[in-house]
Amino acid sequence: MYPRLLDLGPLTIYTYGILLAAAYLLGLKLAMTRAKARQLDEARILDLGIYIIVSALIGAKLLLLFTDFGTYLANPRELLTLVRVAGVFYGGLILAVLVAIWYIRRVGLPLWTTCDVFAPGIALGHVVGRLGCLFAGCCYGKPTTMPWGITFTDPFAATNTGTPLNVALHPTQLYEAGAEAIILIVLLATESRGRRFPGRTFWLYMLLYAISRYIIEIYRGDPRGTIGIFSTSQFISLLLAPLALAMLIYLRRATTPEPKHVRKAA
Repeated sequence: MYPRLLDLGPLTIYTYGILLAAAYLLGLKLAMTRAKARQLDEARILDLGIYIIVSALIGAKLLLLFTDFGTYLANPRELLTLVRVAGVFYGGLILAVLVAIWYIRRVGLPLWTTCDVFAPGIALGHVVGRLGCLFAGCCYGKPTTMPWGITFTDPFAATNTGTPLNVALHPTQLYEAGAEAIILIVLLATESRGRRFPGRTFWLYMLLYAISRYIIEIYRGDPRGTIGIFSTSQFISLLLAPLALAMLIYLRRATTPEPKHVRKAA
């Protein structure tokens, strides 16, 4: 597609980098807006957002290192590529959630209410981030004869991410961006309906994403790590979906509400 936005002599501005930055900023902005509406401490939420962004970047690269460990072990110079690749989304999500829980407990924010605040922002950021993948040519799909197949022609994409050129591929980047957009709409449209309880929006996001990611992985054509017959992301989805469903049931039955207000930062 269009992996390089601008070439300014020795400086190259990559389209993926710009869209990834936009993804994080838009997701954080939505979370801040939702936090303000729930009277949560905005300073704490902003700090939490920064922790989430940093841990997501690190976690995504760590999971990529784990899934392709053989490649990096055989050629240690390939470790340098971790600096310029995004990594595996699930790695970023898992580490970001763990760090977020630690920080939320540390500063006294209400756990599941805060997670609910961030869930739609994660979906929104993922929509924009996958568009970045489309421009970069990464996370590409298998060859297809479907009329909506997308053909990459930029040699830089092939060199940088191994994208097959001049062959129609499933636009898995758009599949996932579309799935995340639908999830975002579902989260926002259903949030005030039915029986509301802290954690519902967050775990509903986890459930819907796990299902959609498992299906989309079937059409992915880029090299990925595997666990048995499943790709790494499919395997994680198989664990996450029942966990999310169990947490929805558990939290729905919980009777102790979380506090609506938290102390202001000193």
